[in-house]
Amino acid sequence: MKEPARILVVGGGYVGMYAALRLQRKLKRELRHGGVQVIVVDPEPYMTYQPFLPEAAAGSISPRHVVVPLRRVLPDCTVVIGEATAIHHGKRTATVRTLATEEEGAGTVDIHYDELVLAPGSVSRTLPVPGLAEFGIGFKTVEEAIGLRNHVLEQLDIASSTRDPDVRDAALTFVFVGGGYAGVEALGELEDMARFAVRYYHNIAPEDLKWILVEATNRILPEVGEEMGKYAVRELRDRNIDVRLETRLDSCADRIAALSDGSRFPTRTLVWTAGVKPHPILASTDLPLNERGRLTCTAALQVEGVEHAWAAGDAAAIPDLTADRPGAECAPNAQHAVRQAKVLAENVLASLAGRPLTDYAHTYAGSVASLGLHKGVAHVYGRKLKGYPAWFMHRVYHLSRVPTFNRKARVLAEWILSGLFKREIVSLGSLENPRAEFKLAADTGRHPEAS
Repeated sequence: MKEPARILVVGGGYVGMYAALRLQRKLKRELRHGGVQVIVVDPEPYMTYQPFLPEAAAGSISPRHVVVPLRRVLPDCTVVIGEATAIHHGKRTATVRTLATEEEGAGTVDIHYDELVLAPGSVSRTLPVPGLAEFGIGFKTVEEAIGLRNHVLEQLDIASSTRDPDVRDAALTFVFVGGGYAGVEALGELEDMARFAVRYYHNIAPEDLKWILVEATNRILPEVGEEMGKYAVRELRDRNIDVRLETRLDSCADRIAALSDGSRFPTRTLVWTAGVKPHPILASTDLPLNERGRLTCTAALQVEGVEHAWAAGDAAAIPDLTADRPGAECAPNAQHAVRQAKVLAENVLASLAGRPLTDYAHTYAGSVASLGLHKGVAHVYGRKLKGYPAWFMHRVYHLSRVPTFNRKARVLAEWILSGLFKREIVSLGSLENPRAEFKLAADTGRHPEAS
């Protein structure tokens, strides 16, 4: 019997999930009759819709509604929960480490394929800043978003309970490094949440909170344009948020944020959102990379000079055919990634059928960003919006883009309910270490409250 054609998708994010979804729809008959096999490999069993992470951190959306279960939306695909550690395209083999291989002590397993779709996304780009690894908090996954929410609320509890002014000041000082989407939106949403929460603390006032945004360049939110970026700075400063442009974090050792302008802030919260870098798996392949470590691709989303290998999203350097200047590349953002995924899937099918490929071309529509509840900035199709209209456009746009009708309905329902009722300000920090209480009871024979 003829072996089924195997399409291996490495990564279950925007590109990976949408590409697999497109392949599933187009190959439904072949997938169900064993003529083709689509394998999706990702460390997590879900795709995270990252633009909703700030709202999940602020409690406007439930964490489970910002993720999309891969097995539910890809029932005809084979979903492997594991991490690709190396890819040998010359041999058409990917080395994968799964939970099962770790449990069995087998180390890794090799998956053979005919067509490769590389879409592992990106990881946080860190710098050798003293103390960053020990005290920094990332903001790229749903776990980090919920952990940060719990952490901020716990700081309010610490500040409310302590009699030490130094501990109180450090607990109420929140430093965010990075003035891109992630940093500004997370800061705006969490500042809103904390300002609402302190009304339930008898000894903390909103003006006691100190929020600091550190950005190395001379502007924030460059995607929305210079004018809207300046408006965003004014809006944040009007809310008593200390925005420091052309400033770097030199150290955060001993829980003290030392900035390049000479300022020093004792703080128990340092959030790092200063950019991303290509996933490390790309360095463990025999595929061509550019100087920034991204896969060199053609406009048809095929890895340059290599057959049967495709890539898109953060991992790929793709020519922007709509740009005015020569040599321009598509920005690594969700707007391009979702559209690239569809073209990529169609080109994989065309390649299997021997048809000509289609080049990817999309004129950048613009950007929207939230600055907290009812506040935002937008620069879309040449039109500039700010305040409530921009915030409303931000919600409408992302509601239209979040995958599956199920998620759209749940997110919309939560927004409606949050408009009718007050915010939830409960910290569930125990979720991060759920066995701690039982372990203590088992080790000591006592309930921790009895000690």
